[in-house]
Amino acid sequence: MKNGIYLILDPAMEQEILLERLKMVVREKITAVQIWDNFRKGAIPINLINDIITVCHAHNIPVLINNRWELLKKTQLDGIHFDSPPAELALIGREIGRPFLAGVTCNNDLSVVRWAHENGMDYISFCSMFPSSTANSCELVSFETVQKAREITPIPLFLAGGIRPENAALLNGLDYTGIAVVSGVMKSETPDTEIRKYLRKLKF
Repeated sequence: MKNGIYLILDPAMEQEILLERLKMVVREKITAVQIWDNFRKGAIPINLINDIITVCHAHNIPVLINNRWELLKKTQLDGIHFDSPPAELALIGREIGRPFLAGVTCNNDLSVVRWAHENGMDYISFCSMFPSSTANSCELVSFETVQKAREITPIPLFLAGGIRPENAALLNGLDYTGIAVVSGVMKSETPDTEIRKYLRKLKF
C-alpha cells in the first residue's frame, strides 16, 4: 500500500455519477479504492463492481471490497477491508485461493493492531480521527493511539473519519501512510480538485 489517498466509494450513489467522478480522480495520488458495503436493498451489482475495477486497474489502483470477501471469487477484486478481525481468516484465504490485499479498521483498541500485525494484514485504517457523518459508528481515535500503533507494527497506517482539507494538517505530526476519504471527495462535482486540496495539506 503506497502513500496517498485511500478512496471509499458508496455503491448506493447513482452509478453514472459515481463512475464519472471516479474517472476524474484516478489520475491523482490514489493508493487504493474500497467499495463500501452499502449496496441498495441488499443487492450486489457485479456489473458496477467490474466497471469500478476496469477504471481503477487502468491506472494500477487496487480495488478492495468492504467485508464481502466472497466477491473475490466472482470478480478481479484485489482485496478485502474488514470492519473487524474475522474469526475465519485462514478459511477465507483458502476459499479465495489467490493472493489478495487485506486491511482492518481499528479504533483505540491496540489489541486489533497487534492482531493485524500478527496476521499479516497489509494495512490498518483508524476510524474516526474527527467527528464524521459517514463514520458515525466509530469512536474518536486519539493521536496517542496512532503513535503507539506505529511502535507495535511497521505496516501502513491510514487515518479515516472527518478529515477535511481544513483540519488535515493537524495530522502531520503522526507517522502515517495516508488518509481514507469518502464524502469529502465523491459528493463534490469536482472530486479531482478536492483530492488536490487534501494533497496540498498532507505530508506523506
